[in-house]
Amino acid sequence: MKILYAIQGTGNGHLSRARDVIPLLQNKGKIDVLVSGCQADVGLPFPVKYHFEGLSFIFGKKGGIDLIETYKKGNLKRLYKEIKSLPVTEYDLVINDFEPVSAWACYLKNKSCISLSHQAAVLNKNAPHPKEIDVVGRAILKNYAPVSDSYGFHFKAYDKNIFTPVIRKQVREMEIKNKDYYTVYLPAFGDKAIINALKDIREVEWEIFSKHTSEKYRYKNFIIKPVTNEAFLKSFAGCKGILCGAGFETPAEAIFLKKKLMVIPMKNQFEQQCNAAALQQMGVRVTRSLKNKCITEITAWISSNDVVHIPYQDNLQQVVDLIFETHANTAKVSPLLSIILKKSHRSFPENWLTKS
Repeated sequence: MKILYAIQGTGNGHLSRARDVIPLLQNKGKIDVLVSGCQADVGLPFPVKYHFEGLSFIFGKKGGIDLIETYKKGNLKRLYKEIKSLPVTEYDLVINDFEPVSAWACYLKNKSCISLSHQAAVLNKNAPHPKEIDVVGRAILKNYAPVSDSYGFHFKAYDKNIFTPVIRKQVREMEIKNKDYYTVYLPAFGDKAIINALKDIREVEWEIFSKHTSEKYRYKNFIIKPVTNEAFLKSFAGCKGILCGAGFETPAEAIFLKKKLMVIPMKNQFEQQCNAAALQQMGVRVTRSLKNKCITEITAWISSNDVVHIPYQDNLQQVVDLIFETHANTAKVSPLLSIILKKSHRSFPENWLTKS
């Protein structure tokens, strides 16, 4: 069996999860790996056949997506060429982790595309959502990488085909300590914004992992480091707690490791708003920014002993087996499903990708 596994390269969570997914797929057949996007700080210890620019959201320095930089780096003509060039029909099975090039290539060529992602779970009606729904953000999430079937990961199994998080083997095997420092990973904030916000909390040592520096440096009670998988895991294993964005993999791993956790969801990012709603239901502390009111909340969190812990079981093999039992012999979308897919994306004209 010939398998294409396509991974989103915006952010580190998708690639981190792929480190455990790829070996299981290799046991099922010949696998080619595709990565698109330009915002990841970690790599893969496996060969990647297809590297595409794709369609990346660019992190800003004020707590959200930098829409101007996202627009500048976006190129629909290039994206369309990438989609057209990808030979998805050569594969028996396409598995997609929120990756747009392969998803749209399958969509345009009437081929099945199986989602194995966190985003698939976020969109489920039974998963937690914020009280005020971001209609535009939800539409973007739904149409960014269209698929024919979905298998999702979330903090809890909210519905059928939603499974608990993949906790990487590297994380499961770490030696855990609780030293007297806190780890910070807020990629949508600049170093200065984080330091200025936390500077009055002098009794705490902070290890900040930054997308905006290429060299390690120290300022007062802050150590700022570039993001690498090994350095981050070492800090994560030893920290007393972690202050991070409301992504999925890092909060899930913190919950598994019994680490104190506080999250700041990115502005105008529907997925993170949904994650924050789910985490808050579970008892995790959520704050909305690095402004003065929120610093009071962070200070209170540091003084607390709040820990939410779930000993997530390793169920990835069962999920992969289920996908292959269900879809291994499905090469094309059925005529009925094809009609449903086209209706679900009718807001996009067929030639939308060629317009720029």
